[in-house]
Amino acid sequence: MSQKRIPFQDPDSATDIVAQVVLPFDKSFEISLKSLKSRFLRNMVTVTSLILAVSFLAYVLVGSDISNGLYNSGDPGLMKALEKSGYEAGGSAKERWIVILSLLVCTVGIVNAQLMAVTERFREIGTMKCLGALDSFVLRLFVLEASMQGVAGSVLGALFGALIAILIGMLRFGFEALTMLSPAEAGLSILYSIGVGFGLSLLGVIYPAFIAARMRPIEAMRVEE
Repeated sequence: MSQKRIPFQDPDSATDIVAQVVLPFDKSFEISLKSLKSRFLRNMVTVTSLILAVSFLAYVLVGSDISNGLYNSGDPGLMKALEKSGYEAGGSAKERWIVILSLLVCTVGIVNAQLMAVTERFREIGTMKCLGALDSFVLRLFVLEASMQGVAGSVLGALFGALIAILIGMLRFGFEALTMLSPAEAGLSILYSIGVGFGLSLLGVIYPAFIAARMRPIEAMRVEE
């Protein structure tokens, strides 16, 4: 494992302190992965909430793509079936608000879970800092963990939501729901859902990660388990 040391100035003195340790990215990734495995059940709560929120977003987007494809076909029978199902060009405002609220609830849940993770790891963070870990290293650990959770939850949620939208579309409108669906539009909707889910995961970890990174070692070590 390659390590390097960088000098820094103690703000309370005029002398340079022997440098803190900077670990390579692959070591940070390994530590983050071990942390996720050791707290698997708790992390699954965060991932599950992300899966549900992203799957609902993907369901709405892909369902809209299916409806638009059927509408653009110009088939009178399909257009009549769309009218019965309550189809609105551009999507329903009520549906959009439900999606936004679900994403907000998901973000709050991620922030809460990450704050609990920081609280549980006070001693671990304090130990790393006593051993020379930089603030940026601690911040990197939490961001990496959130990124891995975000990728897993977003991909699974987007694929699950898209699949449900296609199945329900086929139940309502028959096989035409699949044939009239544009693969490019459906793919963009899935990618958009994954991007939103990943962004929410990173957004939810920013505040807890900064708390962990700026924690003084002596304060962290004083916390009783």
